[in-house]
Amino acid sequence: MTANPLYAASDEILGLAENWLDQRRTAALATVVGTWGSSPRPVGSHLLVDDAGDMMGSVSGGCIEGAVVEEAKQAMKDGKPRLLEFGVTNEDAWEVGLACGGTVRVYVEKLVADQ
Repeated sequence: MTANPLYAASDEILGLAENWLDQRRTAALATVVGTWGSSPRPVGSHLLVDDAGDMMGSVSGGCIEGAVVEEAKQAMKDGKPRLLEFGVTNEDAWEVGLACGGTVRVYVEKLVADQ
């Protein structure tokens, strides 16, 4: 595992997701799918979350992580994917701490093990 699990490589995060699913753990994956302007993490960055609160990766370096984790928890419960957008024009952006001046779009989905 990487020295800093916040900035783990995609293959490490996806490998851990596979392990969690093999263990029948409930998990969700958040992926940065778009950015505009200043953004702390590039497109393709991942945050993996399980229902026990374990995490690996980052979609923002911390500024929107809390909001994304809450949406991941909801996705694990209802199975519905979400497309989130955070930016300085979004009133919620300041509440979650996104003050970098850009926009970040994050896709959140519940992971399902092969049957």
